Amino acid sequence: MVKAKKLVKGMVKRAIALGGTCTGEHGVGIGKREYLYEELGYGTVELMKNIKRTIDPLNLFNPGKVCCQPRSPHD
Repeated sequence: MVKAKKLVKGMVKRAIALGGTCTGEHGVGIGKREYLYEELGYGTVELMKNIKRTIDPLNLFNPGKVCCQPRSPHD
């Protein structure tokens, strides 16, 4: 499992460095959410979180997923 995670990390870092994305066909997923700040920047991810909170103040849609995590580059 450690090898697989290392491989995925390397692929995601390379994709971002080449102007690509860490997301996939079905979105970011739990495994890649840690790369969102690196790819999109702090302001963009926080904007996404604010939009999510506005549309879903009770956190009923995909609870505990990307936009609900308190993760920031300062954690």
